[in-house]
Amino acid sequence: MSISFEVFAKESKRLLESQMTEYAKAVSCPAVLRDAMLYSLEAGGKRIRPLLLFATLHAFQKKREIGLAAASALEMIHTYSLIHDDLPCMDDDELRRGKPTNHKVFGEAMAVLAGDGLLTYAFQVLAENRHPEVTEAMNLRLVLELAKAAGPEGMVAGQVADMEAEGKQLTLSQLEYIHQNKTGRLLEFSVLAGAVLADASLAQTEKLMEFARNLGLAFQIRDDILDVEGNEEEIGKRVGSDAANEKSTYTTLFSMEEAKQILHETTERAKNAVRSLQLQDEYLLQICELVAKRTH
Repeated sequence: MSISFEVFAKESKRLLESQMTEYAKAVSCPAVLRDAMLYSLEAGGKRIRPLLLFATLHAFQKKREIGLAAASALEMIHTYSLIHDDLPCMDDDELRRGKPTNHKVFGEAMAVLAGDGLLTYAFQVLAENRHPEVTEAMNLRLVLELAKAAGPEGMVAGQVADMEAEGKQLTLSQLEYIHQNKTGRLLEFSVLAGAVLADASLAQTEKLMEFARNLGLAFQIRDDILDVEGNEEEIGKRVGSDAANEKSTYTTLFSMEEAKQILHETTERAKNAVRSLQLQDEYLLQICELVAKRTH
């Protein structure tokens, strides 16, 4: 019998954070660089991406330990993107997860280098993974897919489009392109990595990716809503930044009521996709609820 989702999520977070700290402390580098990397890695957060990877493995009755290296690499990439996103030349944020942003503590130059370090080290962690149930072919696939998801065909493309969109009125398709790449691609990789490590069939993987695409969009719609309705104490960062930067969002293209309805419909599509697989999917369904109702 499966443990509750709350226990699964708590155990997954503890396992991941312990492993990431171990990885970071093993790096042979200047102490200040390690401190800057660890500062952001240990800042907390939802850890939704690693949790998605672990939940996908659970759906195929696989142990979390199989995905620890991939989950750690994924969270390193996500953390680097947040460090760089907060820089004065990007979103110029002073708070992240309720703490001063990396550049406020270590300075802009070291924050850039800490992000660079996490980005490149993530691929080292993946390539050096020697778990007995993870084949070389799986490792190579994960390295390739993470590079595509995080790079100029994925997250970076979304970040560029997001920056260029400031002060402009976007169409829905343009907004979806930003969300699918800037936020969605790493969420999709989370699920894909679980599918690869679980040796899922092509048909199963396609359904899981349908689930992941809708979940990624739901995640960003909820983010847009929180930027209007949330408060700084709850979400751990400045609210109203989208409006301040003149960004198009779901709450500017639609009314708040319409945005919430689209969020509901998108979440339901994600649930239906994963239910169709008839796997051990209760944790994946719980994550859908978590994304749709999160307050931070």
